[in-house]
Amino acid sequence: MRLRPTPRGLALGIAGIVALQLGVALGAVDLVRIGTLALLLVVGAAVAVGVLDPGRGKHRLSVQRHAVPNPVHAGEEAQIEVVITATDPAARVRLAGLKFAEQAATELSGGRPLRARVTRAPRRVTVTYSVQAARRGRWPLGPLVVTRGDPFGVMRTSATLGEQAEVSVWPAVVPLPTPSDVLVGEPDRVALGARSPSTDDASLRDYREGDDLRRVHWSSSARKGALMVRSDERAGMRPVSVLLDLPARATSLEWSISLAASMSLAMLDGGHPVRLVSGRPDAAAANPLAFVHDRSGPGARSALLDRTIDLEAPRSAVQGEAALVSAAHLLHTTEAGGEIVLAVLGPLGASARAALAHVADAALAWAVVRADTPAQEAEAEHTIKALRRAGWRACRVTPGEPVVDCWLRLLGSAQ
Repeated sequence: MRLRPTPRGLALGIAGIVALQLGVALGAVDLVRIGTLALLLVVGAAVAVGVLDPGRGKHRLSVQRHAVPNPVHAGEEAQIEVVITATDPAARVRLAGLKFAEQAATELSGGRPLRARVTRAPRRVTVTYSVQAARRGRWPLGPLVVTRGDPFGVMRTSATLGEQAEVSVWPAVVPLPTPSDVLVGEPDRVALGARSPSTDDASLRDYREGDDLRRVHWSSSARKGALMVRSDERAGMRPVSVLLDLPARATSLEWSISLAASMSLAMLDGGHPVRLVSGRPDAAAANPLAFVHDRSGPGARSALLDRTIDLEAPRSAVQGEAALVSAAHLLHTTEAGGEIVLAVLGPLGASARAALAHVADAALAWAVVRADTPAQEAEAEHTIKALRRAGWRACRVTPGEPVVDCWLRLLGSAQ
């Protein structure tokens, strides 16, 4: 709690002290009484405001904060609702007359004061406002700052209520077409199987109301005495690893992550198991190299995007290349032969080119190579030629250009 006088209270206190001293010096009883009354008013206001401090004691107020949606994509808005509740009559007294101010990270508020709508009820106050997610990451909200003044306006107190909350921000993503025929190729589709699963490669489950009767597996149903249906596992779809080379430049970093995330979601929507590999796996993930499947529902998209929230730029080009080499080695050690590798890369050094050359031995490898600065264009072209010699399909991109254009150019590199 922070207790302080208002300008009026400060002036009244000074006037009271001066009047009291003059009254004593001049022997003026009325002047002493006036000074004493002024000081008592200031002290009484301080005691009253302090006693009703909403952040202390067993009658303190409770605060709950909700953000919808959370996580939110960069560039989009989230609606925040803060509910301050009085749990007993004493807390209701503390709730009355409070003024509220919410705190938010600059990445959510843009450095501007938050404009909120306050709705009051007998035992509850609801504060609602919107924030604009400016950048990928995890950004704090709160705690709530409350202020109270006395009826005479001479004393004011401020306190914080509740704990900090967190809004997670995913990268901005762009819907991309998923031309599986281009990425996989017809010969591979014949070898791997079509999208419609056969009875040999489809898993069976119990019939649930609303299931399509055309998916009933009659022979298994007759054998078990209960209806069994084929669950669509998107059999024959190659697993996809999206390999991300994290650049040191902040602008290139966010654009690269956005491109990699968009690629990942496009392939997931196309029925492929997908994973995102950066060489710096998320320590919070139970198995950061596990593939995510579209059959997991909306949680699959969230699982992929969650892996991008905490990605950070390397401290140096050497560290970035070491992480990329580590990621390339991970692709060899996770036993996912025959997969599709989609890579978002920068100009590569000799060790990274050598590590990535082996990826194309057992995978269909595709790469976009960015030139972060005009000076890197020659290095990017050299990287593209080295990758193509190793069996990759590759094209050059420029950070900041439309993600869809980069994707279509990559697909066109197969021709």
